[in-house]
Amino acid sequence: MDQETPPSATSPEQGDRVTAFASAVLGDQIVAGPDIRNACKRHLRDLVEGPLRGLVWDLEAASRAIGFFEDVLCLNGGEYEGQAFLLAPWQAFIVGSLFGWYTVDGFRRFRIAYIETGKGSGKSPLLAGIGLYGLVADGEQRAEIYAAATKRDQAMILFRDAVAMVNMSTKLASRLVQSGRDEKVWNLYYPSSFSFFRPISSDEGQSGPRPHMGLIDELHEHKNASAVDMMRAGTKSRRKALIAMITNSGSDKKSVAGQYHDLGIRVCNGSQEGDSLFAFICSLDEGDDPIKDESCWAKVNPSLDFIAEGQTDGIPGRQYLREQVQEARGMPSKESVVRRLNFCEWTQATSPWISYDVWTEACQPVPMRMLRDRPCVGGLDLASTQDLTAFVLVFYPTAADPHWRLLPYFWIPDHELEEREKRDQVPYGVWIREGHLETTPGRAISKLHVLRRLQTICSYFDVVEIAYDRWRIEDLLQLMEEHDISLPTMKGFGQGYQSMSPAVDEFERRLLGMAGQAEVIDLDAAEWELVSETSVEVVETLRHDGNPVMTWCAGNAVITSDPAGNRKVDKSKATGRIDGIVAAVMGTGISGSTPTGGGTSIYDQGVGI
Repeated sequence: MDQETPPSATSPEQGDRVTAFASAVLGDQIVAGPDIRNACKRHLRDLVEGPLRGLVWDLEAASRAIGFFEDVLCLNGGEYEGQAFLLAPWQAFIVGSLFGWYTVDGFRRFRIAYIETGKGSGKSPLLAGIGLYGLVADGEQRAEIYAAATKRDQAMILFRDAVAMVNMSTKLASRLVQSGRDEKVWNLYYPSSFSFFRPISSDEGQSGPRPHMGLIDELHEHKNASAVDMMRAGTKSRRKALIAMITNSGSDKKSVAGQYHDLGIRVCNGSQEGDSLFAFICSLDEGDDPIKDESCWAKVNPSLDFIAEGQTDGIPGRQYLREQVQEARGMPSKESVVRRLNFCEWTQATSPWISYDVWTEACQPVPMRMLRDRPCVGGLDLASTQDLTAFVLVFYPTAADPHWRLLPYFWIPDHELEEREKRDQVPYGVWIREGHLETTPGRAISKLHVLRRLQTICSYFDVVEIAYDRWRIEDLLQLMEEHDISLPTMKGFGQGYQSMSPAVDEFERRLLGMAGQAEVIDLDAAEWELVSETSVEVVETLRHDGNPVMTWCAGNAVITSDPAGNRKVDKSKATGRIDGIVAAVMGTGISGSTPTGGGTSIYDQGVGI
């Protein structure tokens, strides 16, 4: 084929690494899931049957593209900085397939590529490398290479990968002209063929792109097909155009990623024709459970068992995956995210958060005197009218008691309590009689009543700061001013993914870090003095007092996640009231700072940091 010789291109390697991978997978020498096995069967079948359909396998072209990665490109970031881009067998299969298959009239066979693997397998640098090959080595004059997304910031992520790879490669850096500097580079220009590589987003309203290659990262994060459609619309005048998409698994099969996922499966298993679509879809076999058995992990993390020269482990690494699995156990919502991002299981967008066993094991009531002068922060979730209002104190660990302690307070209007009990199917009356729930007079929650109780509670404990939901706080702040009620520093806390996700993660970490059997701690003064003088191991685990209203909230809590895996507690998806959990998460979110005031926090001593 008439191709320009790339910088320092190597001669084709001896052997066929694409066919070798397919044979190794089907010979059980490489662990792979059902859809990869079908992709390999398809390649071997097309070597025999393809010519009848006008398909041509060009081993020299496939080897040339593989050689470009390994002889020209370097990796960037962390321990991989400056290392040669040695393709793992699965990556060589993809690169060789995309650049080795053509039609008899010289068109590229695969015009669309859909690649789905576990998080951290090396998809993004692979896609950036494909774009650079298209820019300088694919023999296309005036090639337009785009890192495409619905938003420009998203498109820049992949493009910055490509820029970093250029800067790491002396063979490319001297041949490409960069527009912009450092992190603000916005265009790579190749004068020899008048070609360029730049980011583009569908929301910018740009028209007229004629891509030689459109590269789309994290397809599962795309809410619509606008970026894909924008790229595909401009490829009709290009003989070797390629739209390449990479992604983790998603949570919506109706999304653009879900549609290509299902199409790729059908094309690879032969139930639907599609010579122009290449699909590499990592998946598990029926019966595989990655949470219980790590023998299936390599099926969806194809770089796991590939150890490049100078490395001690594959990527993402078994230790990392073990940590993810350990964190997921006992937390259905965390497990859902781990299964989706790390193990290529398409999951629902919502799932229950805290399992009953995990919550009950963390129950450990303590005498109030343990908390009297102990620094803490609070989370306030204020009801709008008839809902539950929750105030949860989060006490810092101390040397004598190395646990985070939750102490919740709840309020509800006293109007028509019996009707509310029937509606919510919970024993409000019992909880009120037992002191777990307080009432305020009237049909709606009395904010003034709550304020006065908050003032009393905060005067008893060493409350450093209170986090609150900004949406419902204006009336409360006005009442504080009108009635001269003072509280500790009030801090607004967002309810979106950006604010909630780190707090949710930290709440989980503390809850899952518990150890030992729960028991009521009731020591006399002499015993506490002895314990305080004894060296303790800081475990930073979370304990709650068993308040049944809080337990009810924990059982109702549902987590939703955005496409990037950020999570939040979502009231709209909950099965009942979750105000106590929301307040606890907000308190956790502001508890990272060292407390001030009376008492001794374990953080003041520098222990366990």
